[in-house]
Amino acid sequence: MGISVGLVGLGSFGSAFADLFKAHPRVDRVALCDREPERVERFAKSPAFQSKFRPSDAYESLDAICGADLDALVIITQPWLHAPQAVQAMEAGKHVYSAVPILYVPDGDEILQWCDRLVDTVRRTGLHYMLGETTYYRPEAMYCRRRAAEGGFGRFVYAEGEYFHDRDLPSCNLREVRRRRYASAAGREWLEAAKRYDERGIESGPMHYPTHSTSGPICVMGAHAVKACAWATRRPADDDDAPGAIGNETALFEMSNGATMRICEHREIGHTGQETFRVFGTDGCYKDACWVDKTSRTPLTVEEMRDPLPPEVLEAFTEAKGEGVYGGHGGSHAYLVHEFCEAIAADRTPAINIWEAARYMAPGVMAHKSALRDGELLDVPDWGDAAD
Repeated sequence: MGISVGLVGLGSFGSAFADLFKAHPRVDRVALCDREPERVERFAKSPAFQSKFRPSDAYESLDAICGADLDALVIITQPWLHAPQAVQAMEAGKHVYSAVPILYVPDGDEILQWCDRLVDTVRRTGLHYMLGETTYYRPEAMYCRRRAAEGGFGRFVYAEGEYFHDRDLPSCNLREVRRRRYASAAGREWLEAAKRYDERGIESGPMHYPTHSTSGPICVMGAHAVKACAWATRRPADDDDAPGAIGNETALFEMSNGATMRICEHREIGHTGQETFRVFGTDGCYKDACWVDKTSRTPLTVEEMRDPLPPEVLEAFTEAKGEGVYGGHGGSHAYLVHEFCEAIAADRTPAINIWEAARYMAPGVMAHKSALRDGELLDVPDWGDAAD
C-alpha cells in the first residue's frame, strides 16, 4: 500500500517538485494546498494528476489540509514559515518534508529555539521530519559519502564550502526573488511582522541561510561544528537597497572530528555564482570534480559521481519530467523526493532528519553572532544524533 502526500505551497519552487511527488511509485494519492487558488487549479486540472488527485483534496490553508487524512505534508512555502508550519503539521499527525532552510528570520536565537522545538516535536510525536537540502544530493556529495564510507579520505583534516550568489546575479536576481515573495499574501504579512525585528535592532546576514554551503562538508565528514568564528563585509553607506547591511560572511569552524571547516556565504561578489565544496583528508581529497591523492588526479563525470535511482523510480520520473528527470540544483530534486517517499513508506528516519538539518543550520547562526562580535570564538549547539 502506498502513501498519501499533501503538497503545501505551489509557487515557482514548489511547482518544480509537484510532478516528481505525484509520479513516485510509493505515492498513491496527492493533495494540493496553496493560499492562491489559481496555483491549486493549475495542477488540479492537469491530466497528469488525475490518477492520484481527487477534487476534494484541494485546500486553501494549512489548517484545512492538516485536518485531512494524509500521511505526510510537503511544505514548500516562504522561509519564515517553515518551522512553525512543520511543527503544526506534525502536531496534526503528519510526517513533514520542509524546504530549506529550517527557518529564515533575522533573530538567530529564534532560529535555534525552533531547531530545539522541532527536535522535541519529532521525539514526542514519533513522526518524521526531512529537510529538503539540495546539496546533500548533488552528485559530488553522493560520491564523497561513498569514498568516505570506504575510508578513501583517511583522516579528515580540512573542508571548505561556499555559496557565491550576488544579489544581482542575472540567472537568479535576489532582489527580484524578494519582490515576488513580498507580493504574495504571506509576504505582505511578513513585512508587517518583520518590523518587530527592526524595532529591536536585530541585524540578519547571509549566514542565517548557510545550508547550501555547510551541508556538503558536514554530510561527507559525518562531523558537526563545535566552535565558530566569523567576519563580515558590509555594503557601502550609499547602497541603493540596504546601506551598511552585511553583504558577505566568512567563517571558520572547529569540527567534532578535529578537522577545520571554512564556509563562505557571499551575496556581493563579482562571480557567475558557485555552490560547491571541497574535502581534504590524509589519504585522499575531493576538489573541483576530481579525486586527488598523493600520486594522481582523476577527473569525474556526473554519472560516475551520482548514485543510481531504482529503475522503477527513474522510469516514473522520466515519464513525468522527460529529459529534466533529475530536476534542479545539480540534479538533486529527484533524490530528495525519492528519499522522503521511501522513508515515509518504510517508516524510517530520513537521511536529512532534524538532527542532521540542525547541524547544517546552527553553525551559520553562531557564525553570524561571531561576525557581529568581530570574530569572537563561540560554541555551536548540537542536538545529538538521530534517534531512529
